[in-house]
Amino acid sequence: MASENPYNKLTRFGFLLVPNYSMIAVSSAIEPLRMANRLADQELYQWPVLTMDGNPVTASNGLTITPDGAIDQQKQLDVLFVCSGVDVSGTFSKALQNTLSTLASKHVALGGICTGTYLLARSGLLDGYRCTIHWENMASMREEYPMALLNDELYEIDRDRYTCAGGSAPLDMMLKLIADNNSTKLSVNISEQFMCDRIRGRHDRQRIPLQLQLGTNQTKLTEAVTLMEANIEEPISLEELSKYVGVSRRQLERLFQKYLNCVPTRYYMDLRLKRARQLLLQTDKPIIDVALACGFVSAPHFSKCYRDYFGIPPRDDRQLKQSAKPAKE
Repeated sequence: MASENPYNKLTRFGFLLVPNYSMIAVSSAIEPLRMANRLADQELYQWPVLTMDGNPVTASNGLTITPDGAIDQQKQLDVLFVCSGVDVSGTFSKALQNTLSTLASKHVALGGICTGTYLLARSGLLDGYRCTIHWENMASMREEYPMALLNDELYEIDRDRYTCAGGSAPLDMMLKLIADNNSTKLSVNISEQFMCDRIRGRHDRQRIPLQLQLGTNQTKLTEAVTLMEANIEEPISLEELSKYVGVSRRQLERLFQKYLNCVPTRYYMDLRLKRARQLLLQTDKPIIDVALACGFVSAPHFSKCYRDYFGIPPRDDRQLKQSAKPAKE
């Protein structure tokens, strides 16, 4: 006899497309929902595709998706994702702002996919919320909307706001939502179906070109970070770093705080922990060897730092990755 299905909640994710939206980002968000229904053998999710007026809009790759209707015709949405892409500022309108504000007043959760975050911020709906956006748009958004708590993570879930960076990042965000709404096992099974190497978490940050992130005028800061990246196994002190770069320790601290929003020691620790996670998940090195390769003097200290940053001990993180792999025949 078939086992009882553990899932019983239908969730409706609406996707509001605006001109020049990113097709890969929208597909990466919808496909996990389709696969969830298939694997659960039950309709767990619906994903109406919408536009402002119900007419098709063209994606940045020149293709179109036939929408299910206009946004003002939809009822009982649990979450609405605003899906945008290139030339996002030209897609804003008062009608869009009013629509999003009305939904927010009705306690519909709102999300931004790719540059959809910008449209939420411009509508005044991200003030005081942690959020993220594609790295190409970070500098301008920070300048225009300082009340939005922008970071460089792949996705950000803060109360009733869900934002992600675009590209394939929506896949990771939806897998997280599916795990929270239904089960981690279902999320892992979806990941296996899509042959994902691993489910990236919110602490996996976008790989932003440092030169673009800092600008061409911050040569001292760029030199400092480059030295950090070259000295992971044997970390150099802040005093040594300041001497090599040719600025005072205090000046270097101010540069890190102003442009990277952290102190140099924190940034250095984050680099080492990210490198450690790569080694942990991509190699069979013993944990103590991973720790030593990333400048930690003991396994207990490494485990504590790793757990504090990633929310999971290194041994458990490795086991979770291994359990997600399909069994070999």
